[in-house]
Amino acid sequence: MFCELRSKPPGWPEALIRLDSVAKHIFVTGGVASSLGKGLTAASLGRLLKYRGLRVTMQKLDPYINVDPGTMSPFQHGEVFVTDDGAETDLDLGHYERFIDENLRRSSNVTTGAIYQSVIAKERRGDYLGDTVQVIPHITNEIKDRILRVGQAAEAEVVITEVGGTVGDIESLPFLEAIRQLRLEVGRENVCYVHVTLAPYIGPSGELKTKPTQHSVRELRSIGIQPDALVLRSDREISLKLKQKISLLCDVEIGGIASAVDASNIYMIPLVLRDEGLDDFVLNHLRMKRDPPDLSEWKALVDRIEHPKGKVRIGVFGKYVDLPDAYLSVIEAIKAGGYAVGSDVEIVWIASDEKAPDQQDPDQMALPHLTAGGYETIMGLDGVLVPGGFGIRGIEGKIDAVRVAREQGIPFLGLCLGLQCAVIEFARNVAGLSGANSTEFDEMTPHPVIDLLPEQEDVYEKGGSMRLGLWPCRLYQGSRASQVYGQEVIYERHRHRYEVNSAYHSTLQEHGITFSGTSPDGRLVEIVELTDHPFFMAAQFHPEFRSRPNRAHPLFREFVAAAVRRAIDRGAFSGVDDIGDVSDLAGEPVAGTVGSYTK
Repeated sequence: MFCELRSKPPGWPEALIRLDSVAKHIFVTGGVASSLGKGLTAASLGRLLKYRGLRVTMQKLDPYINVDPGTMSPFQHGEVFVTDDGAETDLDLGHYERFIDENLRRSSNVTTGAIYQSVIAKERRGDYLGDTVQVIPHITNEIKDRILRVGQAAEAEVVITEVGGTVGDIESLPFLEAIRQLRLEVGRENVCYVHVTLAPYIGPSGELKTKPTQHSVRELRSIGIQPDALVLRSDREISLKLKQKISLLCDVEIGGIASAVDASNIYMIPLVLRDEGLDDFVLNHLRMKRDPPDLSEWKALVDRIEHPKGKVRIGVFGKYVDLPDAYLSVIEAIKAGGYAVGSDVEIVWIASDEKAPDQQDPDQMALPHLTAGGYETIMGLDGVLVPGGFGIRGIEGKIDAVRVAREQGIPFLGLCLGLQCAVIEFARNVAGLSGANSTEFDEMTPHPVIDLLPEQEDVYEKGGSMRLGLWPCRLYQGSRASQVYGQEVIYERHRHRYEVNSAYHSTLQEHGITFSGTSPDGRLVEIVELTDHPFFMAAQFHPEFRSRPNRAHPLFREFVAAAVRRAIDRGAFSGVDDIGDVSDLAGEPVAGTVGSYTK
């Protein structure tokens, strides 16, 4: 059900003039404080609407001036999420994909920098015919054009757009002005504003306070936006009496006020919002009639999450471990692997860049870059994972962790840089290539087993210039990789500049490492594995970006299954009596778990 345009006056956004009809739009804004969960609220609402049979797509409007987050530090922005078409985007797009189970595009992430870059380019070409280029209408028209185009490209019935930042921030004003204008242009019944705000509990008085919500709504109304629905974040239920008070003072129908209490896991949020009737209210507001959602699949997922059969400990070795959001998709993919085999996963964060002590146990002298107690920590794990990253800091600690996992038979999974660390470690300690390294870390290494991709040699700009997006990988028959995927050719998302040096392919394989996945022409190594190990696999791509909570990526599913087997052997997995039980779990995953990794 699409909304028809009322008129097409001069000066309106190009996409609005070009289309005969556009999708319905839901705009999610936030107030009072950051990190209230706008993205999760938007994604959860999207999940509910998909269960009601609607075609849904999502978009994030980010107020920072960077063109994209690709060159931003993970300490400032968290992970960079990569889409199929190679866009480096905000981590919220990962939440969107995991919840609505749709592969989003470059157009789903819009930044202030990208908007201004486009407008300035048009001005230089003379597209504005001598106009004085201003925030209104030129910047706001560009924003509206991006909003409308994302729905057109996805052929969506509903577009859910999250406006980044907090209402009142100067950076967000052009985006808020644009969504205000859009309601007038496409019709009031075709736009719904959902505002996420905070209802804090004041301990000494024993009360939930509504004043922050009132002030936030007043701030939103001051720029011309009257919210249609409110999502109240709190650590306890919002009573009917408080909802009535907020309804009166904020001029929002009581049916549009949803209480969103802190949940034990994020995948409960769609069920919480459904219980509050938010999806019903939004659809009624948009004049869309749909049958109630069948949430049996999602409820089964939440039940598996809440009632695992046991727990495994997975160590993640990285240099951004003080900010877990830097590895958000990795975390969710590991957990999804656990959901698929009925196991809870305790993630043990281990900083690979901390300096080792001056004195070490003689038995550990071969591992000089592990921190004090690092060896014992690894031996107490059920799996070791080395995620992606850039730069030399922490590299040797990761390589030492790979060595312990390889020598002690601990399940290992390497991602992107993790594959490169695994190859370096194998080259040094098995293939006898002393001093082997990557030219990223040591340009003078005698054995550059990892080297710059040939097509990257003349690339000097950093932004959007890596090998990005979906690329094919051919799996070799009889390998563990082919068994895990069950396909001959797969497509996975990449983000890297360096690759296994083809000059060392033969030497490394002669010493026992298997290149079980390569580019179709055999030039680039995509997956390595060891056949004489319980589970030792590493991928040059980022499988975490294609994992879903109810359809775990096969690499993560089998990695966690191997970790469960080790936990059973150690007597540390309480829910399964023997290895055969977990083999059954891994062999018969939940519906849709394996999925298809074709293009």
